[in-house]
Order: sequence, then structure tokens, then C-alpha cells
Amino acid sequence: MISENFVILGALISFIGSMSYVRDVLKGKAKPNRATWFLWALAPMIAFSAELDSGVGLRSLMTFMVGFNPALIFIASFINKQAYWKLTRLDYICAVLSLIGLGLWLASGEGNVAIIFAIVADGLAAVPTLVKSFKYPETENYHAFLGGLISSVLALLTIDIWSLAHWGFPLYILVINTIFVVFIRGRVGLITGKKTAVAK
Repeated sequence: MISENFVILGALISFIGSMSYVRDVLKGKAKPNRATWFLWALAPMIAFSAELDSGVGLRSLMTFMVGFNPALIFIASFINKQAYWKLTRLDYICAVLSLIGLGLWLASGEGNVAIIFAIVADGLAAVPTLVKSFKYPETENYHAFLGGLISSVLALLTIDIWSLAHWGFPLYILVINTIFVVFIRGRVGLITGKKTAVAK
């Protein structure tokens, strides 16, 4: 276990990565899916509140940043009118399911249940951008996800109480951000598509 102060470093790294994404949005290079980024701002704030209620303390800063950074990206998408991704039926379905997950948290009022539903809601909100990152990695910026990945690793390394309230959201963020980095940086969808085309 490392000092929980490393969570602050992780938050800073996450913020820097997200600012790279905001810059690309303002330039029109990155085109965020507004449904995803709005829900990514909302769900972590609920998890953050639940973590505070469960006594997680400074380690919950990572979860706060996981919501704060997407809020900045969501706002940036309105500044540059060309920097947004057209919403599809999948986006709306995932958004509704994500909101249902958040509603279930409100009905439960229990800390661990809130964190589970926040993870489910966040994961459902991620689906449209996961698909977009796989098919069109050039419309994304992997730095924000890499920053989140590093931040989650640092948060996990500071844990001294292994309860769901402490490790649940950071572990989820580690997994989902790793997938995004692989999809965007590795351009997996484009490589797979080319191999399929060659095979045909």
C-alpha cells in the first residue's frame, strides 16, 4: 500500500489527460458522444457521494474526477458545434437504461448498492462510446482514458480497507479505461476490419 496522497497525483494526471481531450474537442478533432459524456459526469458523482457516505475519504477524489472531467468534455462539445457525435438508437437505449440504474440507486439509499448501480449505469453509458472507439478511433483521444487508468491504479494502490466501497469504482474505472486505450490507441477495430477485408 502507498500513501493515499498519491490519489491527488492521480487526480492531476487524470485532469491533464482530460484537458488534452477538451483541446481536441475545441479543435474539432475529437467528437464526443454527448449522451455518454453527460452520463459519465452524472453516475460517478453519485458514486462519489456514496463513497463519502461510506467513509472512503481522500480516495474518493478519484471518483470525483471521473465525473468532473467528463462534465468539462460535455460542456466543450457545445462550444464547438462541429465537435459532437450524432446520437443513434443505441445511444438512447443505453442512456435510458443508465438512468434506470441511477433511479434504482435512489430507491435503495444503501451505499454499496449505490456504488454497484453507479458502476452499472456508467458501464451502460460507456457502450455507445465503446462502439465508436472500436469503429472510429480517430474521433477519440486516448489521453483522457489513459489518465483515468493511471489514476485508478494509484487509487487502488492506496487502499488499506478492502471493502466494495473502497475498491469497487476504482477497479471498474481501471478495466473500462484499459479497454478504451486499447481500442483507441491500438485501433483494434480498424485492424480487425482490414484483416476481415483481406480474408474476403
